[in-house]
Amino acid sequence: MYDQNLTIKTWAEEDRPREKLSSKGKGVLSDAELIAILIGSGNKNDSAVELSKKILASINNDLNKLGKLTIADLTQFSGIGEAKAISIIAALELGRRRKTSGIEKKPIIKSSKDAYSMITDVLSDLPHEEFWVLHLNRKNEVIKKENISKGGISGTIADSKIIFKSAIEQLASAIILFHNHPSGNLNPSNADIALTKKLKETGSMLDTPVLDHLIIGEKGYFSFADENLM
Repeated sequence: MYDQNLTIKTWAEEDRPREKLSSKGKGVLSDAELIAILIGSGNKNDSAVELSKKILASINNDLNKLGKLTIADLTQFSGIGEAKAISIIAALELGRRRKTSGIEKKPIIKSSKDAYSMITDVLSDLPHEEFWVLHLNRKNEVIKKENISKGGISGTIADSKIIFKSAIEQLASAIILFHNHPSGNLNPSNADIALTKKLKETGSMLDTPVLDHLIIGEKGYFSFADENLM
């Protein structure tokens, strides 16, 4: 007979499944302990962990087989009612869906053309100027594209403090700059050249290099890197 004085609540706090997960992380818990968290309690003879061990033992500790058990199968165990059975089934179904959904593949920027393709739908036909930044990780994968400012027909503000604060928050390893010319003239102005130089220098100091600056027009783009202006 199970000793009623040895319930989970009487265990050392670090040995209780919920507390153990909270203090040590999910990776240290056994399969039985994870299931015990789902069911919350056992029966008059078994703690939640012991009951979970019995369920696992019935299918040779095979989680794939556990995922195939029905509500009727699970409620055969004393202490497992319909609600607990549904919790187990739902958790395993989420795990199955996570495995099959895969990880979303991040776009990789290998050229100015790749960078242009990431922003053209945003900037190419605007009637006013906007300044955007593309944040990249060490593999040149896109983390995020972000609007920094919106301006008028002839210009917009690009604040270096805002640009690099955002890059740091995104843990970006590098950035690419973009702004549009509503006029369609893709040639950089003196102000564009000076700004690019300033931001490149700032990026070098912060170990967040500026890889390129693209001027976007309705029918194309100008790349500072391609024109050896970086």
